[in-house]
Amino acid sequence: MMNKNRRFIIKTVFSSLIRRRSRIAIALLGVAIGATVLLGMITLCYDIPRQMGQEFRSYGANLLLLPANNQPTVAMTDVNNAVSFLPKDKLLGVTPFRYESIRSNQHPYTIVGTDFKQVTKTSPYWHIEGTLPQNPHEIMIGTDIANFAKLTIGSPMTISGKSKQDSRFDEDLKVTGIVKTGRSEDGFIFIDLHDLEQLFEEREQAEVVEVSITATELELQQYIETLKQQSSTIDPHLIKWVTKSETLVLGKLSSLLYLVTFVVLILTMICVATTMMTVVMERRKEIGLKKAIGATNQSIAKEFLAEGLVLGIVGGMIGAICGFIFAQIISTNVFGRSIIIEFYLIPVTIIISAIVTVIACLIPVKRALEVEPALVLRGE
Repeated sequence: MMNKNRRFIIKTVFSSLIRRRSRIAIALLGVAIGATVLLGMITLCYDIPRQMGQEFRSYGANLLLLPANNQPTVAMTDVNNAVSFLPKDKLLGVTPFRYESIRSNQHPYTIVGTDFKQVTKTSPYWHIEGTLPQNPHEIMIGTDIANFAKLTIGSPMTISGKSKQDSRFDEDLKVTGIVKTGRSEDGFIFIDLHDLEQLFEEREQAEVVEVSITATELELQQYIETLKQQSSTIDPHLIKWVTKSETLVLGKLSSLLYLVTFVVLILTMICVATTMMTVVMERRKEIGLKKAIGATNQSIAKEFLAEGLVLGIVGGMIGAICGFIFAQIISTNVFGRSIIIEFYLIPVTIIISAIVTVIACLIPVKRALEVEPALVLRGE
């Protein structure tokens, strides 16, 4: 008996949907659009931290490794050991810097030893004219030095100084590139860290190490705690202006996406409620006749709610497919890369669409239950 009742209700629901397919199509379109926006926005909210994290890395590193215990430098072996505790899949670059003083044509300059293969990863905002040094005795200079000393790419530059062992050196170096950042780097001379150590007769040491890693501020704080526990020679610090800006932008962007999603769901609910209200008005005689022959309010309510449930599930399925396409288009156009799809969001979207649609049907159902058979059958 129960199976027969279920089959009858299913047949009645689909028959009603097919007979009023033009109006139901409008409601279905509204649900599908709502589900599209819902899945697209939620997918973006989940993936935006990764996308924005990579975009923010173009503004430079977000973690500094400094010597601990008031030491002037830290050994690169200790740096490499500390970096091994960071997640490799999120680590973008690790760049050491060592600062020394030299003279050229009796004018004092600061020469900086670094790893040129890593500096482009942690400081992609550097505008470099020419090429990075690739061979010994090659340097890159800041634009302020180039203008002051009237040096160009390919020009020779003679430097002199005193090593840590008090021996003097004079070296002829070749300018291969000119860097412009709008910051202090414009007044520095850059050389490979290994070449700098040979000039000053010192082993591998760094005064500061810049680390670029894709992570939220909370994750960075966790990494800092890990590094403090694992290394006694390194003092890790956040580059706060980068992490604070990233957190602020992500928070506002996520709030905006959630707000847009909420508004679209409200509009979807209004669209479905309006359509179903019209359907109820068109079926007043049918509802009155069913009540007259013994149909209960519960059975009528189940029928309308079942129609809403079918609309929500079908619209949610269509919207789930369109939502991923929608999110992929936005990600490709805005960030220039594909989005990572969380497939568990598909059933979540379908369930939410069904719930929203059923809720939207409550007012029309209430109106249907208020139909008086006697009045309707008399044509009033």
